[in-house]
Amino acid sequence: MPRDTEPGGEPRGPRHVAIIMDGNGRWAQARGRPRLFGHHAGARRVREVVEACPGLSIKYLTIFAFSTENWKRTQVEVAGLMKLFRRYITKETRALREKGVRVRFIGDRVRLDAKLTALMDRLERETEGNDLVHLTIALNYGSRDEVARATRRLAQDVADGRLSPDDVDEETLPKYLDTCVLPDPDLVIRTSGEARISNFLLWQSAYSEYEFIDTLWPDFTAAELARLCESYGARDRRFGAVKA
Repeated sequence: MPRDTEPGGEPRGPRHVAIIMDGNGRWAQARGRPRLFGHHAGARRVREVVEACPGLSIKYLTIFAFSTENWKRTQVEVAGLMKLFRRYITKETRALREKGVRVRFIGDRVRLDAKLTALMDRLERETEGNDLVHLTIALNYGSRDEVARATRRLAQDVADGRLSPDDVDEETLPKYLDTCVLPDPDLVIRTSGEARISNFLLWQSAYSEYEFIDTLWPDFTAAELARLCESYGARDRRFGAVKA
């Protein structure tokens, strides 16, 4: 489905879409299957959504794969998710590289195992020359943790004399965030009917538009993404100002 355009030909749909992919466990349980079955189904859904982005003029896609709070889940589920992440990267690297997708990971890698971080590093290297779609995967990510880590780096630069305290403002801090090379998201989508943002891109989404939809993530389709992009195009975004 084509996106609406401004009179000058610029697309009105979102350039950067961020998605909280929720509902894998409930999707599986509704089918009498273990939660990990739903996570595998959700991973397959990622490919369809990524492939739909160029046709919707979505340049940046950020997906919430695993939060800093998800370690509280059962050991079986966490171990299964880590295995799934390793499998996904290994399986999808070639396709992502060949389809022009650049992949980045955000989040704290310290707690992740060495094999997984090595795969993450390799995928980033092998796709760094791509520019069709920028896919950012939030893995062991929490926005409060991100801001805390950024603040520590900023404070160290002040202590070392590389930055003056007078220069610290709302333009400075984002340079220390994991997302420093990305534009802020235009549209944030959460699937599964939950209406909360769960510590995801708190700084970056200050003026994002939100969509909370009932669809469970494994059932989310490219057609639904297109519908949400079309709906976004009809919104009047004023960023705190008033239009004449």
